[in-house]
Amino acid sequence: MVKYQARGPTTRAMASRGDPRVLFVMNALLSTAFGAVVLWGLAFLDIVAFTAVNLATMALVLMALTYVVTR
Repeated sequence: MVKYQARGPTTRAMASRGDPRVLFVMNALLSTAFGAVVLWGLAFLDIVAFTAVNLATMALVLMALTYVVTR
């Protein structure tokens, strides 16, 4: 009989990196949401305008930053 011991966060279920497509979509959605909040705050302070182009740029910058930090 084989006994399995949990080794904390290195268990087989926790070691999975996940589906890259799901991670990409989650990153895009969360970066867009966070970018919208930051952009709204900057627009509230009259620093930048809240436009679709600025939101897309902010989301792309945040996605790239997330990619660089996690690699």
